[in-house]
Amino acid sequence: MSGLMNIDDIMKLLPHRFPFLLVDRVLSFEVEKSISAIKNVTYNEPQFMGHFPDHPVMPGVMMVEAMAQVGGILAFQSIPRDREYLVYFTGIDKVRFRRPVRPGDQIVFNLTVLRRRGLMWKFHGEALVDGQLVCEGELMATLMPRDEV
Repeated sequence: MSGLMNIDDIMKLLPHRFPFLLVDRVLSFEVEKSISAIKNVTYNEPQFMGHFPDHPVMPGVMMVEAMAQVGGILAFQSIPRDREYLVYFTGIDKVRFRRPVRPGDQIVFNLTVLRRRGLMWKFHGEALVDGQLVCEGELMATLMPRDEV
């Protein structure tokens, strides 16, 4: 098994399931600082049936959601385990899409923490395919105890 966290580990942290779980593996992380993770893009994914079916392109909003999930995984690494938490995506800024992502691509997400205040986080994220930047932006998220939601 390569990588720091596999899909089973990720599913223990994130409440997302198919077709909305968009992270396949965590490659590395430094608590409260940065994280790298991957998503393998395959033609079987449901968005490709309706998003340019003759020229399938991954919707940009799904890349942003995947980056948010990666940020949530990093945030979960620094909270107490005495309660169950959910991560809520609360904002995006400065998002840019640089080139299309197609089936067969592997996206590497690199996120760094810009700021943390309690359970609120702000990240800068980059998505790369074959070392080329395909998407970047700033994301905000907050963790909420499940029993308070």
